[in-house]
Amino acid sequence: MGPDRAAPHGNVDPRLGALPTFAGVTVREAQAVLGQVLGEAGIEDPVRDARLLVTAALGGTAEGLLRDPARRFGAEEAATLSSYTERRLMREPVSRILGARGFFGRDFRVTPATLDPRPCTETIVEAALEVSEAEGWRERPIRILDVGTGSGALLVTLLAELPVAVGVGTDVSDDALRAAEENAVRLDVASRASFLNRRDLEGITGPFDLLVSNPPYIPSGEIAGLEPEVRVYDPAGALDGGADGLDIYRALAADLVHAVPQGWALFEVGAGQAVDVENLLRDGVGRALGEVRTWQDLGQHTRCVAVRTQYYP
Repeated sequence: MGPDRAAPHGNVDPRLGALPTFAGVTVREAQAVLGQVLGEAGIEDPVRDARLLVTAALGGTAEGLLRDPARRFGAEEAATLSSYTERRLMREPVSRILGARGFFGRDFRVTPATLDPRPCTETIVEAALEVSEAEGWRERPIRILDVGTGSGALLVTLLAELPVAVGVGTDVSDDALRAAEENAVRLDVASRASFLNRRDLEGITGPFDLLVSNPPYIPSGEIAGLEPEVRVYDPAGALDGGADGLDIYRALAADLVHAVPQGWALFEVGAGQAVDVENLLRDGVGRALGEVRTWQDLGQHTRCVAVRTQYYP
């Protein structure tokens, strides 16, 4: 047993239902034990999760705890960490436990009504900023439309990065829209953001310069096989893209030029969907198609399909 493993914690094998106790242990010990417990339970990246949960239970910052690894847990802090541990072993994501997810350098509130924004979706932000730079939009009050805004991660991030842009976020969930509005307020872009209950582009008044969307794209028959962090805790409506996962792309492609007559539309896509989505967008944009581009995420998967529209009546 190494120096960071505390002996008094008893059996921490989650398969036997026993949980570690944390009262009186140090930050270093708690992180080591919790990391082992989560790892034995098959949790992906257990060391990261342990660090985040320990930090949250102590109400500090990661930097602060690194400076004081010998700090010991009090009874209330230990009970909080035990509760977090039990929830994580039930495969509840850390972001759900803590009610927040870091995205593109900012913290976003997530709720049961919102999709948990994931690092791969930052590819859409990076692509949108690259396009904005090329189009000279950084200093222009462009209009942005975020279809299926959820927590508002895409729209709010882009408004924060493009300080004179304005935007609209749409979603079919009023609860999700409330979360997005709260994130817009927290991140000081609410004066440039508005939110509407819509599923697709029907009833949307353009023109917009930039459309972004992370729509539901999981084929209905594949949802049951997803990891429980997704299948159980993400809202079904934010996952289910119909029989082939492409339902919402079809709906958006049909009206895309009316919303974005001259600009860019960027979509997140699932694994293996890029070519199909590109073809749907080509068909929908038709003669107004100016350019098609794709971007890969850090895992080298094509994650973003984008079209440039150039409609001249």
